[in-house]
Amino acid sequence: MTKHQDVIISVRAGEELDKVRLEQFLRREIKDLPTGQLEIRQFGMGHSNLTYALQMGNWEAVLRRPPLGPVAPKAHDMEREYKILSAIYPVFPTAPKPFVFSDDHSIVGGPFFVMERRFGVVLDSDFPKNVKTTPELGQKISEKMVDLLVELHSLDYQKTALTEMAKPDGFMQRQVEGWIGRYERAQTDEIREMETLTEWMRSNIPISQEPTIIHYDFKLNNALFSEDFSEITGLFDWEMTTVGDPLADLGAAMSYWIQVDDPELLKEGFGKVPVTVMDGFYSREEFITSYGVKSGRDVSDMNFYLTFAYFKLAVIIQQIYYRYKKGQTQDLRFMHFGQYVNSLMNHALSIALKN
Repeated sequence: MTKHQDVIISVRAGEELDKVRLEQFLRREIKDLPTGQLEIRQFGMGHSNLTYALQMGNWEAVLRRPPLGPVAPKAHDMEREYKILSAIYPVFPTAPKPFVFSDDHSIVGGPFFVMERRFGVVLDSDFPKNVKTTPELGQKISEKMVDLLVELHSLDYQKTALTEMAKPDGFMQRQVEGWIGRYERAQTDEIREMETLTEWMRSNIPISQEPTIIHYDFKLNNALFSEDFSEITGLFDWEMTTVGDPLADLGAAMSYWIQVDDPELLKEGFGKVPVTVMDGFYSREEFITSYGVKSGRDVSDMNFYLTFAYFKLAVIIQQIYYRYKKGQTQDLRFMHFGQYVNSLMNHALSIALKN
């Protein structure tokens, strides 16, 4: 097991958990926990949910809870993510095993769930120092990501509890209208391109393909690799998972998949440039083509799905920026998110108008 993963830090000021109450809860709900005091640290990456590393003796787990302050309706639904993992883990073991959920706010200040912790390599803006990077390695990692997405989309969702949680009929129509509504509720600045972009999306929704389980936050730094990169040992952040058009999932994945010729603000929006700009990593076009071949799906309408994905990503960022502008969070990482929203809206419109 390598320890090169999402950076673990001391808990940030103001984001502490009640250690005594949490330990009492864990010992009551999870059997056979070892003796030893509960230790709590925090995963440093991420701009949304708060994620903590828990340890008691040789037992380790991960706790997820919503961000502090008011959150957008239906966002950061911990119970839903827990139920999704409970449904998916038995048929897709790359997902982590969930242990317990609680909506008792007196324990950690909000709803939360606890799941197993996995170890491995998380890739974001760099590789571990001991790894020799080659074009072949970039290609191998890209292929593993394509294969995992194809595997997820091949599962029979009707054999899982997701049938009770999702309504695939009319999925893309609801998505387009729903995300436009979310943007309008979180809007802080006027963006000229917004009206043209929303009109284009409403007028160009394609006929959806057969519905599948979709992760909807499928990106490189949500995957955990073995040390030799021969397999993906974990896939995380299932909060947005549902049943719907698999190409919407592919589009969302590609909105996070940065390539070397992307605009600078897109490449550096969250900080350092991701490793996907390095030699050997697939371009978005290569990723989409490989997915089409391996899944047997027609990917000729990906222009729409990419446009919508960048718009959706812009809305997610806008919701975070809205919380910052309203003083609901003081996290200075969010100060310039308005500029990033504007860049994403422009980028989405440029893709839409390519046809």
